[in-house]
Amino acid sequence: MKRVITYGTFDLLHYGHINLLRRAKALGDYLVVVLSSDEFNWREKHKKCYFTYEERKQLLEAIRYVDLVIPENNWEQKRSDVKEYHINTFVMGDDWEGKFDFLKEYCEVVYLERTPEISTTQIKKDLNSMEAKG
Repeated sequence: MKRVITYGTFDLLHYGHINLLRRAKALGDYLVVVLSSDEFNWREKHKKCYFTYEERKQLLEAIRYVDLVIPENNWEQKRSDVKEYHINTFVMGDDWEGKFDFLKEYCEVVYLERTPEISTTQIKKDLNSMEAKG
């Protein structure tokens, strides 16, 4: 069985997320999604999520491409996750290109092209802009 892993916040789930998960799953048989915890998002990324960790986890678990969702609590856990879950392929969006090449000694590292016209950041900006216009 070929195991694939990816990481993210997956707040305000949209079709760009679904595209990434579908393409990640196509690289193997079993997809592990490591979901940033609320504490990690705030402490390390300085992000406040609209949905809680548990709500985002529930949404991801409902997606047919996702086999397992586990929490991301720190930047350093990637190496141990790859080992613990016997990962063959590590997948991230191409905006992280090169950042996780250190994992190549443990597994294949793939950077997938993002869906260009959509992002959670852009959705939040658009919603704030619409709210400001009244």
